[in-house]
Amino acid sequence: MIGEIIKEIRQNDNMTQDEMAQALYVTRQAVSRWENNETTPNIETLKHISKMFGVSLNRLLATTQSTDVQTAEINANRFIGFADVYENSRPTVPAHAIEIITDYLGKTPDTVVDMGCGTGLSTRAWEGKCGKIIGIEPSEDMLNIAKAKSGGSVSFVKAYSDNTGLPDGSVDVVFCSQSFHWMNPHDTLAETDRILRKDGIFAAVDCDWPPVCNSNSEIAYMNLFNKVRIIEEENTDICKTFHRWDKNNHLKNMIESGYFKYCREIVFDNREECSIERFLALAQSQGGLQTILKHSPELIENDYLNFQKTVYKSFDTGINNVIFCYRMRIGIK
Repeated sequence: MIGEIIKEIRQNDNMTQDEMAQALYVTRQAVSRWENNETTPNIETLKHISKMFGVSLNRLLATTQSTDVQTAEINANRFIGFADVYENSRPTVPAHAIEIITDYLGKTPDTVVDMGCGTGLSTRAWEGKCGKIIGIEPSEDMLNIAKAKSGGSVSFVKAYSDNTGLPDGSVDVVFCSQSFHWMNPHDTLAETDRILRKDGIFAAVDCDWPPVCNSNSEIAYMNLFNKVRIIEEENTDICKTFHRWDKNNHLKNMIESGYFKYCREIVFDNREECSIERFLALAQSQGGLQTILKHSPELIENDYLNFQKTVYKSFDTGINNVIFCYRMRIGIK
């Protein structure tokens, strides 16, 4: 197991967990969780460990292979039970994102793959704007909603991002909307390279949380999710329910993969109608909050109640729309 190897090489180098954490720019708790096989370092951290201790990267990757399979399954199960909340509250993909991708491609895409398509919000955004769209999603809960709401030009495949089952060089665009941080970037980008045609495009789109609305509601949202992160860090049972890769590394991972001749980040925003109920549901659609409410609701109940009170008071002034701010990372093969 990867934990035993990390502990062994650290101790052989007479290094404490604190010293290793500082060298890798992580917390001591992160190192402790690796060594106890509670979590697994991402590919970039494994590369740093390989260089720091002179250990073969292949050896480290081999030990994480089975863990990666388990991680993918855990992340897929993270949204079980509230797919309907996700579907009814999350933002749509702005038409501007699709226009940018199509302009870079220089033509209307023949085949688009929506990787980690969830309930099909991002898949349906491509209808009428490409020849055909294929949604890839491992969660049965999500797929049931996606299939019920999508048209004839859309098909869905229950699969993981590292093994889509699609033919080599068969896709013009691989699109990840609010999903790439739940995928192993190394394996997902390798699969993307395999299925993309030459000059094809990979695009990962994420919105910043919370949406722009009013300072009181935004502060309440951030306070609530700061508490969510603290609970996740301090409770092993909750920490084991997911593995999330850092969104801030998306562009770096794309560049360092070597699969793309050009990569860049593009930022834009989009305004949508938003009621009090939808704003509250946006928070409820976040897997971190849902996991705590399921496993240990007493840890978050007071914070969640305070959040609700603030939002009701703030939105009572007549707010009826919000602005979602997006970051899209594009790679051209």
